[in-house]
Amino acid sequence: MKPKQILLAILGLACLGLGAVGAFLPVLPTTPFVLLAAGCFSASSERLHAKLCRSRFFGPYIEHYRTGRGVKLSLKITSLIILWAGLIASMMAVRTWWIYLILGLVGAGGTAHLLLIKTMQSVNDNR
Repeated sequence: MKPKQILLAILGLACLGLGAVGAFLPVLPTTPFVLLAAGCFSASSERLHAKLCRSRFFGPYIEHYRTGRGVKLSLKITSLIILWAGLIASMMAVRTWWIYLILGLVGAGGTAHLLLIKTMQSVNDNR
């Protein structure tokens, strides 16, 4: 592997790690990190890229984005509930106005991002 490919593979692994953490923490987005990891892997390692695309957990994110199919409505609703529940719990724990502001902006940005992603229309789209 060339140095550029090694750096891209390392960056891809870091992004994938952040995406995995983002699946559980509402303030860290999953999809952008997974898509960035896929881009890094496609330029550095065909094996890592193929493995990520075949992944049971992350593969659908990449496939739905790549094909423009969008996201299931149920996933959007679940994501919004988890996002805001986590943000509200964080706000209750900290109780500082500037933290409220930051978390509110993160929540607004995350909500806008989710709402702007195309919603899958038919049952057959979730293959």
